[in-house]
Amino acid sequence: MRAELQTGLAHVGAALREPEEFAQRWQCGAAHYSPWVWGALLGTAIFGTTTYGMTMGLLGGVPDVLQKGLICTFAAGTAWAVALPALYILNSLSGSQLSFSSTVLAALVTVSWGGLAMVASIPINWFLLTAIPHSGFALLVNLVVFAGVGVAMTDVFRRVMRRLDPAREMFPAWWLVLVAAIGSELFFHLGLFQFPTV
Repeated sequence: MRAELQTGLAHVGAALREPEEFAQRWQCGAAHYSPWVWGALLGTAIFGTTTYGMTMGLLGGVPDVLQKGLICTFAAGTAWAVALPALYILNSLSGSQLSFSSTVLAALVTVSWGGLAMVASIPINWFLLTAIPHSGFALLVNLVVFAGVGVAMTDVFRRVMRRLDPAREMFPAWWLVLVAAIGSELFFHLGLFQFPTV
């Protein structure tokens, strides 16, 4: 089990360094990733959203830290899961020859990369919220971070999909728009972007 976990984490490192190559190796049959690899990719996304979400609760104390960590992960995971079938179905209807597993892997690599980008943003959020503990400023900082992570995820998803399906001129950017729309609705409805003024 320990060896499988280490292998999974090594593959996550490869997926984050060269996401296009990682996905293409699966698609062409050069690599067969075990469930541990898929789980490690998912775990990276969960870890990133949970830890970043926890920093969003710094102004509200320990209960808010825990609650926002859960809300961020739940909302992001729900948005990705709800939009994923639409990605495969609408891609297939528009002529894509990608298999379901390759489509899921492209999405999973993208959200894993997004999770890592959120982890990298933790020091920024932590420092700025501690330096200027104001609800309006906290909202601005977090909206900028989420927008930046979204741009990074769009770039990764575009590169992976173009490598996997080079015959198509346009990559399905609408999928990330759908994920962002669902996620934003859940974030605001569940109160992730509500900050107390200290």
